[in-house]
Amino acid sequence: MKKILMIGTGGTIASLKTENGLTPGLTTQDILSYIPAVEHICEVETTQVCNLDSTNVTSDHWKLIVKTIEDNYHRFDGFVVCHGTDTLAYTAAALSYMVQDSAKPIVVTGAQKPINLDVTDGKTNLLDSFIYASDDDAWNVNIVFGGKVIAGTRAKKERAKSYNAFASINYPYRAIIQDGRLIRYIYQPKPSDDAVKFSYNMVESVCVLKLTPGIKPEIMKFLFEHHRCLIIESFGVGGVPGYLVDTLREEIENGKEQGKFAVVTTQVANEGSDMTVYEVGKRIKQELGLIESYDMTLEATITKLMWIMGQDVSSYEEMKKLFYKPINFDTLIQKSIS
Repeated sequence: MKKILMIGTGGTIASLKTENGLTPGLTTQDILSYIPAVEHICEVETTQVCNLDSTNVTSDHWKLIVKTIEDNYHRFDGFVVCHGTDTLAYTAAALSYMVQDSAKPIVVTGAQKPINLDVTDGKTNLLDSFIYASDDDAWNVNIVFGGKVIAGTRAKKERAKSYNAFASINYPYRAIIQDGRLIRYIYQPKPSDDAVKFSYNMVESVCVLKLTPGIKPEIMKFLFEHHRCLIIESFGVGGVPGYLVDTLREEIENGKEQGKFAVVTTQVANEGSDMTVYEVGKRIKQELGLIESYDMTLEATITKLMWIMGQDVSSYEEMKKLFYKPINFDTLIQKSIS
C-alpha cells in the first residue's frame, strides 16, 4: 500500500456548528475517522499545520504546507491537503509554483458541507483524494473535488453552495473518479524523483483592479502607489478604456525604477484574453509592452506573479519570460515576449 500524508488546514470540511456559525474545530485525525474505507486504499498518517477558515489563508500558510511536504517528501508516496473551498483554488495554484516537478501527487481537497453531517460531500471528496493520491500515474499538484481531478493551476470556484463547486478553466479535467474508480483522461510521464523543486519566496505586493464603466483613474494611481504589481481585469478579450491609458502609462513609467509593472487579464472566465483583437487593447499593449495572462485563471495569474517576484529576476524581460513559461499546465498559449 502507498503511504500518504494527510495535511489539515481547517475549512468547511473540518467545521463544527457554533452559535456564531460554522468554524473549524475537527482535527485531521477526526476528519479521517469519517472514512474508514480508506484503510483498504492506502496507509495514512496525519498532521495539522493550522485550523482556520480559508478566508484567512495567506502566503504564510502556503509556506507551512510546503515546508510540511518538503520535510516529509521522502517518507511518503503522496500528500492530501484538506482545505477550505473559498481560497482552495488560490492555494492549489500557489502550491503548483512553490512545489514544481513533483513526481509524487499533491492533492488539494475540501467540502461544501462539514464531514460530520449526515449529508455531506466531505466523505466522498476525501476518499476520492486518497484514491487519486495512491494511483501509480498521479503526480504534481491537483485538486480532487466533486469526482473531478483538476490541474492545480486551472481551478475556479464557480458555485457557492453546490457540491460541483469547482470547474477546470480552459483546460480539460485530468481525470474523473466514479464509484471509487479512477478514469484518466490525460496522461503525462512523470518527472524523475529528484526533479522536485521547493520555493518559499512569495511577494504579496500584487493587487487586482476590476474595470467597471466609468472607473476613475485615481483608483489606478492609488493602487500603483501601494503595490509593485497591478493586475488589470479588463473588459472582454482585453479592452482598456482610452481615458485610463495616460494614467497607466504615467504610473508604469514612474514606477520602473521600483520594479513596478502591470499585467492584463480578463473578467471573462472562459476562453482567455487576446488584446490584439481590438484597437482598445492592441495599441496600449504595444505601446507599454504589457504582460497578458491569455488563458490563465486569475488565481494562477496572482500566485504566479507572487512567486515570480520572489525569484532572483533582474529585469522586466526576464520576468516576462518566466511568466509565459508554462508551469503545471497553467497556460497552453505560447507567445512572443517581444
